[in-house]
Amino acid sequence: MPQPLTWSSNLVWNAPGAVWNGTVTQPTTMTQDLITLGITDADWTAIDGALTTLEDKLGAKLLDLTVEQRSRLTKMGDKSEAFCRQALVTGRLNIVKHPADAAADLTTEETDLADLDKLRPRLARLTALTEKADDSAVALGSDIMVFSLTLYGILKAIGAGAGLDALRTQIGARFARRPKAPALTPPTP
Repeated sequence: MPQPLTWSSNLVWNAPGAVWNGTVTQPTTMTQDLITLGITDADWTAIDGALTTLEDKLGAKLLDLTVEQRSRLTKMGDKSEAFCRQALVTGRLNIVKHPADAAADLTTEETDLADLDKLRPRLARLTALTEKADDSAVALGSDIMVFSLTLYGILKAIGAGAGLDALRTQIGARFARRPKAPALTPPTP
Protein backbone atom coordinates (compact mmCIF):
# COMPACT_ATOMS: atom_id res chain seq x y z
CA MET A 1 0.00 0.00 0.00
CA PRO A 2 1.44 3.42 -0.92
CA GLN A 3 2.38 5.78 1.88
CA PRO A 4 -0.22 8.51 2.46
CA LEU A 5 0.77 12.09 1.64
CA THR A 6 1.48 14.30 4.64
CA TRP A 7 1.43 18.05 5.21
CA SER A 8 2.36 20.54 7.86
CA SER A 9 -0.40 20.88 10.42
CA ASN A 10 1.09 24.22 11.59
CA LEU A 11 0.25 26.05 8.37
CA VAL A 12 -2.66 28.46 8.55
CA TRP A 13 -4.35 27.97 5.19
CA ASN A 14 -6.20 31.24 4.93
CA ALA A 15 -3.62 33.55 6.51
CA PRO A 16 -2.81 36.55 4.27
CA GLY A 17 0.38 35.88 2.36
CA ALA A 18 0.66 32.30 3.67
CA VAL A 19 2.70 30.12 1.36
CA TRP A 20 3.68 26.54 1.82
CA ASN A 21 7.44 26.22 2.09
CA GLY A 22 7.52 22.53 1.26
CA THR A 23 8.51 21.37 4.76
CA VAL A 24 6.61 18.94 6.86
CA THR A 25 6.76 19.57 10.58
CA GLN A 26 4.18 17.42 12.36
CA PRO A 27 3.21 14.74 9.87
CA THR A 28 -0.52 14.41 9.66
CA THR A 29 -2.03 11.97 7.18
CA MET A 30 -4.17 13.33 4.38
CA THR A 31 -6.18 10.16 4.15
CA GLN A 32 -8.49 8.40 6.53
CA ASP A 33 -8.31 5.10 4.58
CA LEU A 34 -11.36 3.43 6.10
CA ILE A 35 -11.36 0.75 3.43
CA THR A 36 -9.39 -0.60 0.50
CA LEU A 37 -11.31 -3.30 -1.30
CA GLY A 38 -8.38 -5.02 -3.01
CA ILE A 39 -10.69 -6.98 -5.29
CA THR A 40 -8.89 -8.25 -8.40
CA ASP A 41 -10.33 -8.09 -11.91
CA ALA A 42 -10.69 -11.88 -11.80
CA ASP A 43 -12.67 -11.54 -8.54
CA TRP A 44 -14.93 -8.87 -10.11
CA THR A 45 -15.56 -11.22 -13.05
CA ALA A 46 -16.49 -14.03 -10.64
CA ILE A 47 -18.73 -11.66 -8.64
CA ASP A 48 -20.47 -10.54 -11.83
CA GLY A 49 -20.96 -14.19 -12.77
CA ALA A 50 -22.47 -14.95 -9.37
CA LEU A 51 -24.79 -11.94 -9.65
CA THR A 52 -25.87 -13.06 -13.12
CA THR A 53 -26.64 -16.51 -11.72
CA LEU A 54 -28.70 -14.93 -8.91
CA GLU A 55 -30.57 -12.77 -11.42
CA ASP A 56 -31.21 -15.75 -13.71
CA LYS A 57 -32.13 -18.33 -11.08
CA LEU A 58 -33.73 -16.17 -8.38
CA GLY A 59 -34.59 -12.82 -9.92
CA ALA A 60 -36.60 -14.40 -12.72
CA LYS A 61 -38.80 -16.18 -10.15
CA LEU A 62 -39.30 -13.31 -7.69
CA LEU A 63 -42.18 -10.87 -7.79
CA ASP A 64 -41.77 -7.11 -8.22
CA LEU A 65 -44.75 -5.39 -6.60
CA THR A 66 -45.71 -1.79 -7.16
CA VAL A 67 -46.07 0.48 -4.14
CA GLU A 68 -49.84 0.37 -4.54
CA GLN A 69 -49.92 -3.45 -4.76
CA ARG A 70 -47.70 -3.72 -1.70
CA SER A 71 -49.90 -1.39 0.32
CA ARG A 72 -53.09 -3.31 -0.51
CA LEU A 73 -51.83 -6.78 0.39
CA THR A 74 -52.88 -8.57 3.55
CA LYS A 75 -49.54 -9.18 5.20
CA MET A 76 -48.35 -12.05 7.35
CA GLY A 77 -46.26 -10.49 10.10
CA ASP A 78 -44.33 -12.13 12.89
CA LYS A 79 -47.37 -12.40 15.16
CA SER A 80 -49.67 -13.81 12.48
CA GLU A 81 -47.16 -16.33 11.15
CA ALA A 82 -47.77 -18.75 14.03
CA PHE A 83 -51.51 -18.52 13.34
CA CYS A 84 -50.98 -19.24 9.63
CA ARG A 85 -48.72 -22.21 10.31
CA GLN A 86 -51.23 -23.66 12.77
CA ALA A 87 -54.11 -23.08 10.33
CA LEU A 88 -52.29 -25.06 7.63
CA VAL A 89 -51.50 -27.92 10.05
CA THR A 90 -55.10 -28.02 11.28
CA GLY A 91 -56.38 -27.83 7.70
CA ARG A 92 -54.20 -30.77 6.70
CA LEU A 93 -55.41 -32.82 9.69
CA ASN A 94 -59.03 -32.17 8.66
CA ILE A 95 -58.55 -32.47 4.88
CA VAL A 96 -61.46 -34.90 4.43
CA LYS A 97 -63.91 -32.26 5.70
CA HIS A 98 -62.89 -29.69 3.05
CA PRO A 99 -64.31 -29.29 -0.42
CA ALA A 100 -61.99 -30.62 -3.17
CA ASP A 101 -60.88 -27.18 -4.37
CA ALA A 102 -59.94 -26.16 -0.80
CA ALA A 103 -57.70 -29.24 -0.54
CA ALA A 104 -55.85 -28.20 -3.71
CA ASP A 105 -55.48 -24.63 -2.36
CA LEU A 106 -54.17 -26.04 0.94
CA THR A 107 -51.43 -27.90 -0.94
CA THR A 108 -50.53 -24.71 -2.82
CA GLU A 109 -50.25 -22.72 0.42
CA GLU A 110 -48.17 -25.44 2.08
CA THR A 111 -45.80 -25.14 -0.89
CA ASP A 112 -45.78 -21.33 -0.43
CA LEU A 113 -44.85 -21.79 3.24
CA ALA A 114 -42.05 -24.21 2.35
CA ASP A 115 -40.77 -21.72 -0.27
CA LEU A 116 -40.89 -18.90 2.29
CA ASP A 117 -38.85 -21.01 4.70
CA LYS A 118 -36.26 -21.61 1.94
CA LEU A 119 -36.20 -17.95 0.82
CA ARG A 120 -35.75 -16.33 4.24
CA PRO A 121 -32.20 -17.51 5.04
CA ARG A 122 -31.05 -16.48 1.55
CA LEU A 123 -32.77 -13.12 1.94
CA ALA A 124 -31.01 -12.60 5.28
CA ARG A 125 -27.65 -13.32 3.64
CA LEU A 126 -28.39 -11.00 0.71
CA THR A 127 -29.57 -8.25 3.07
CA ALA A 128 -26.43 -8.53 5.20
CA LEU A 129 -24.25 -8.45 2.08
CA THR A 130 -26.15 -5.46 0.68
CA GLU A 131 -25.78 -3.56 3.96
CA LYS A 132 -22.03 -4.23 3.97
CA ALA A 133 -21.78 -3.13 0.33
CA ASP A 134 -23.71 0.07 1.13
CA ASP A 135 -21.44 0.78 4.12
CA SER A 136 -18.37 0.12 2.00
CA ALA A 137 -19.59 2.49 -0.72
CA VAL A 138 -20.12 5.19 1.92
CA ALA A 139 -16.63 4.55 3.38
CA LEU A 140 -14.97 4.66 -0.05
CA GLY A 141 -16.74 7.94 -0.83
CA SER A 142 -15.73 9.35 2.54
CA ASP A 143 -12.08 8.38 1.98
CA ILE A 144 -12.14 10.16 -1.38
CA MET A 145 -13.93 13.24 0.02
CA VAL A 146 -11.54 13.66 2.98
CA PHE A 147 -8.51 13.39 0.71
CA SER A 148 -10.00 15.75 -1.90
CA LEU A 149 -10.80 18.41 0.70
CA THR A 150 -7.30 18.19 2.15
CA LEU A 151 -5.72 18.26 -1.29
CA TYR A 152 -7.79 21.31 -2.20
CA GLY A 153 -6.56 23.07 0.94
CA ILE A 154 -2.96 22.28 0.07
CA LEU A 155 -3.35 23.45 -3.51
CA LYS A 156 -4.91 26.66 -2.27
CA ALA A 157 -2.13 27.19 0.28
CA ILE A 158 0.75 26.64 -2.14
CA GLY A 159 -0.87 28.94 -4.67
CA ALA A 160 -1.44 26.39 -7.40
CA GLY A 161 -3.79 28.55 -9.44
CA ALA A 162 -4.38 26.33 -12.43
CA GLY A 163 -7.82 24.80 -12.17
CA LEU A 164 -8.57 26.09 -8.68
CA ASP A 165 -11.31 28.44 -9.86
CA ALA A 166 -13.37 25.51 -11.14
CA LEU A 167 -12.66 23.54 -7.95
CA ARG A 168 -13.60 26.55 -5.80
CA THR A 169 -16.91 26.85 -7.65
CA GLN A 170 -17.66 23.15 -7.23
CA ILE A 171 -16.71 23.06 -3.56
CA GLY A 172 -18.68 26.26 -3.00
CA ALA A 173 -21.77 24.55 -4.39
CA ARG A 174 -21.10 21.56 -2.12
CA PHE A 175 -20.98 23.68 1.03
CA ALA A 176 -23.44 26.41 0.06
CA ARG A 177 -25.90 27.18 2.77
CA ARG A 178 -29.53 26.99 1.91
CA PRO A 179 -31.56 30.07 2.62
CA LYS A 180 -33.52 29.90 5.82
CA ALA A 181 -37.24 29.51 5.47
CA PRO A 182 -39.02 32.74 6.35
CA ALA A 183 -40.55 32.71 9.80
CA LEU A 184 -44.28 32.33 9.74
CA THR A 185 -46.07 35.29 11.18
CA PRO A 186 -49.37 34.67 12.88
CA PRO A 187 -52.35 36.19 11.13
CA THR A 188 -53.50 39.48 12.55
CA PRO A 189 -57.07 39.55 13.83
